[in-house]
Amino acid sequence: MKKFKIRQAGPEEIPLLADIIRKSFYDVAVRFGLTKETAPRHPSNCETDWIKKDMDRGAIYLLLEEENQTCGCVAYEIIGNDLCYLERLAVLPQKRKQRLGGKLVNHVFNAAKQSGAEKVSIGIIAEQAELKKWYEKIGFVETHTKKFDHLPFVVSFMSYDLVKNPLIAGSGKEKGL
Repeated sequence: MKKFKIRQAGPEEIPLLADIIRKSFYDVAVRFGLTKETAPRHPSNCETDWIKKDMDRGAIYLLLEEENQTCGCVAYEIIGNDLCYLERLAVLPQKRKQRLGGKLVNHVFNAAKQSGAEKVSIGIIAEQAELKKWYEKIGFVETHTKKFDHLPFVVSFMSYDLVKNPLIAGSGKEKGL
């Protein structure tokens, strides 16, 4: 089994984070025909200033390294007293299907729970059925969908209840992770 490590990213790693996010979301952009013109804020167009603004706002970025190679990242932000927003979950295409995304999500669950959050929320492209199924397998539930004027797709909002689903923290019983 390969060794992996998840650690908090620092400001000096912003270019690395942007690169991982762009590369990880490129195939999604191609699949849905997303460009800088049609979806300028899609992660496939991630710029370093986005991440800097996120960090300045309080978002925490994590890097996943496997055998000293960075192969994924995720960001999360605690909103209010009980909500954690998970975003920019990115695993490089050649590293997918190895449960690395699940390890990053589980790390966010633990951090959110430690901060007192009761729910973790995400937003994804509603038509991305396989990703939606993956999140549902973990325990996320779709709460609603919304069409935004500035996006060429519908967004599906999903939520994970940390109170009802306490099986986290490396118990080996994490659903789908």
